[in-house]
Amino acid sequence: MFEVILIINILIALAIIFLERKDTSATLAWIMVLLFIPILGTIFYIVFSQNISRQKIFRLYENEEEMISASLKKQSEAIGEGTFEFENKIAAKWTDLIKLNQSCSHAYFTQDNSIELFIDGKEKMKALFDDIENAKSYVNVQYFIIKKDIVGDAFLKLLIRKAMEGVEVRLLVDALGSRGINKELVRELKASGGHYAEFFPSKFKLFNTKLNYRNHRKIVIIDNEIGYVGGFNIAREYVGLKRKFGYWRDTHLKIRGGSVLDLNARFLLDWRSATREKFNMEEVFMEEQEGSGNIGVQIVSSGPDNTREEIKHGFFKMITSAKKSIYIQTPYFVPDAPILEGLKMAAQSGVEVNVMIPCMPDHMFVYWATYSYVAELMEEGVNVYIYDNGFLHAKVLAVDDEICTVGSTNFDRRSFKLNFEANAFIYDAEFTSKIVDSFKEDIKLSYKLTQELYDQRGSWIKIKEVFSRILSDVL
Repeated sequence: MFEVILIINILIALAIIFLERKDTSATLAWIMVLLFIPILGTIFYIVFSQNISRQKIFRLYENEEEMISASLKKQSEAIGEGTFEFENKIAAKWTDLIKLNQSCSHAYFTQDNSIELFIDGKEKMKALFDDIENAKSYVNVQYFIIKKDIVGDAFLKLLIRKAMEGVEVRLLVDALGSRGINKELVRELKASGGHYAEFFPSKFKLFNTKLNYRNHRKIVIIDNEIGYVGGFNIAREYVGLKRKFGYWRDTHLKIRGGSVLDLNARFLLDWRSATREKFNMEEVFMEEQEGSGNIGVQIVSSGPDNTREEIKHGFFKMITSAKKSIYIQTPYFVPDAPILEGLKMAAQSGVEVNVMIPCMPDHMFVYWATYSYVAELMEEGVNVYIYDNGFLHAKVLAVDDEICTVGSTNFDRRSFKLNFEANAFIYDAEFTSKIVDSFKEDIKLSYKLTQELYDQRGSWIKIKEVFSRILSDVL
């Protein structure tokens, strides 16, 4: 009887998998799941591998679509014809990447931005609290994680106070990531006139049918003047107050300029999806924006609502276009085949490739898969550094000391395919040098992975690496 159930389980699941046209690695990963955990495998597949790319999660009205398409087309054509006036020569050099992000992600290019870099949680949190304290009109907040602790509660109390002052406050959190948020303070926020919503909330008390698709973005927009985007969430570990992780090394941006409009548009699309609130996005883009610098920026977002993998394509273009150097910091390194081969080819072509990962895991299977992949790169001459001063959560890619990208996207298949993410692509040598300099400072707090060190791992670790790598597409 069990054999019959097993065969039916596998046949039904395989039929679904092939009808969904998954790539080979994903298909093999799910076959392994089905073989090792029959019957439950089908349930896991239904929960963790829904195809939501056919769903219209983020809806643009016809007039909004026309306006955005017209603006992008005009800008793209001007760049292609050579009539676009670039404010700095680096952006003019990377027009291929700009055009890719325009066509693939509908990412408008702005070049009147100034950017402040944060790599320390306490400094970022202080700046964010101060800016919200000074808000006069509105505060739009979106985080993957806000916890019920000293930091999360202080943040909610600040939002409550601003709502009571008459500032329009919108707070959007991921339903799973922020499941531990202080519900009492959320109720107080709403009672004070603030607005609160959850992305993909569970329709059932103990079961979420969209468990595997999370909104991983970390975005704050204040008064149409200031935008925050990056890797820090809101909880005590992000300011180094959790003993398990020690010092928390992350990367976050504070932006002023035209790209703040694009961050706000991203937030409002997510907000509209979660709340069904109706508002005119045309008015958002027509708001006056005073530039404060000359840094070129594109805000690129991606998610499982389509199959383009926009941010990954931007990463791939940067990697394959590199001539001198590549710097990557990521807590999870589980790349797909194109990214992995791109990095190998870069190293084989004489490009200096540097990858930094944390010395400790917060997701065990991902950790061992990460070690497997960086070891493979090490064989091709890639410099692999293990950050040994706490937990490394930064999500950074910098190329040729000229361009970089910072945001919520990890170098893993979950971020590429399953999470909703947002990154700033930055075209500026001076700012990129800050990213590279911070990487080099982190090297002083790291040790270099060598073949000798890697070969010292025990048999049990080798087994965990193999198993984790097989399951890379479902981690």
